[in-house]
Formats: sequence, C-alpha cells, structure tokens
Amino acid sequence: MQSSPFSARNARVLAPVVLGFVVLVLWQLASWAGLVAEQFLPSPLHLAARFWRELTVGPLLPYAGTTLLEAVVGSLIAVLVAVPLGYLVARVPLVDTAASPYIAASQAIPAIAVAPLLVLWIGYGLAPIAILCAITAFFPMLITTVLGVRQLPDDVLEAARLDGANTWQTLWWVETPLALPSVLAGIRAGVTLSITGAVVGEFTMGGQGLGMLLTLHRDANDTEGLFATLLMLIALAVALFTALRLVELWLAVRHPRTPLLVPEPDPDPAHGAAS
Repeated sequence: MQSSPFSARNARVLAPVVLGFVVLVLWQLASWAGLVAEQFLPSPLHLAARFWRELTVGPLLPYAGTTLLEAVVGSLIAVLVAVPLGYLVARVPLVDTAASPYIAASQAIPAIAVAPLLVLWIGYGLAPIAILCAITAFFPMLITTVLGVRQLPDDVLEAARLDGANTWQTLWWVETPLALPSVLAGIRAGVTLSITGAVVGEFTMGGQGLGMLLTLHRDANDTEGLFATLLMLIALAVALFTALRLVELWLAVRHPRTPLLVPEPDPDPAHGAAS
C-alpha cells in the first residue's frame, strides 16, 4: 500500500523534529545522571535559561545586530559584484578565459588570511569585516549565476531574437526569469556563509559582534555563554536563509519560471496618425 503525498510530506517534517527532541531528551537525561560534566556540556534546560537571560538582559541582541549588519552589507557587495560578473563569464568567452583562473585561484586563499591585509588597507570597523563577508559569500553566488545562465535553453533565446527582442529585452524578459532560481539559490548560500565571514572578521579584527562575544566567553571559560552565542548565530543564519527562501517563493508565484512575453515595439507615431 503506497503512502499518500500528504503523509510523506508529514514524515519529512516530523522526522527531524522527532530526532531533535530525542537528542535533547537523551542529552538532558545524561546531564541529570552525571554522565556529562556541566562545565564542558551544560544541560539543555540550563542552556535555554542562559540563552533567554542573555537575550533579555544580556548583550546578545546588540552584538547580534552588529553581526547581522556586517553580513547584510557584505552580502549586498557580493551580489553587486558576483551576479554581473557571473553573467559575463557565462556569456562572453573572453571574460571566461581571462577571469576563470583567477577566480579558481582565489578559492585557495582562506578568508581569514585576507583579514590582516584588510586591516592594513582599510583599518578597523564595519568596512573591513563587511568586505570579508563579501569575499566569503562571493564564490557560491558567482558559480550559481554562471550555471544558471549557461543552462538557459538556446531555442527559447533564439525564439526571442527572431521575435525582434534586442539584447536588453532578451536579458530582462527571457534570461532573468529563467536564471533567477539558480541565482537566488546562490544568494541564499552566500548570505548564510556571510555570517561565518562576519564571525571570522570579528575574531581577527575585533568589533562589537557575536565573534567578539565568543572571544569574551572563551576567555572567561563560560561554556554556557559560548553555547548561547552559538545558538544566536544559528538563529541568524536560519532567519536570513528563510527570509530569502520566502522571497524566492513569492517571486516564483508572481513570475513563474517561464520567459516573460517581450513587449511589442510601439507603432510608428506617424503611421498611427496617418491611419
């Protein structure tokens, strides 16, 4: 007997929820039984209480706001550079040949190694950390844009040109709707990685973000504080990912993944007046 799509969908939702609940219960029982030392791994109940305290009366929200700002600014910089460059790499063979070796070589350099250079060139503050976030988010945005544009069906593009669409009309009305899901997937991945870039930047360049808060808790041997800060980092990444996913779903409803109709050119005014 085959399961219905509804029950299969419920299973996909419930399975991770049940697994997480079982892990938390076993974790709590192990803590109560003394199998795990509190100074190394606090119990879920203690962590929940500490997280709430840090959230309401502690510095967690202001520090999280700083990290979020750095990640968002860095992601915007990455989008403005990676998406146009990805389109050019996919469409212009000369750009692909010239830029691809440098793009590949850039991935051999860890982001943390660039941080000292950013400090020397720019100094401390929001700007160098945002640039580090942009560097971290750049590659997935670029690659998914290249793949999305290269996978566009040639027959659809040719039909648009035969219909009289110029280069800009083809880009806006045909290529953009078809490549948008792939581009948005890369933006989602890049924005999530930008949170990591912000924390790495705060580790190496200071600041008032969650990376600095992790450093303070580490120096104080505050395990509960470390876990509370990690929970906030996870919450930020999930919130950004979910927000972009909702935007993608909204765009999919408003503009399905089909090329939009190219507007007909306006008739000649003189001809219209004569008729």
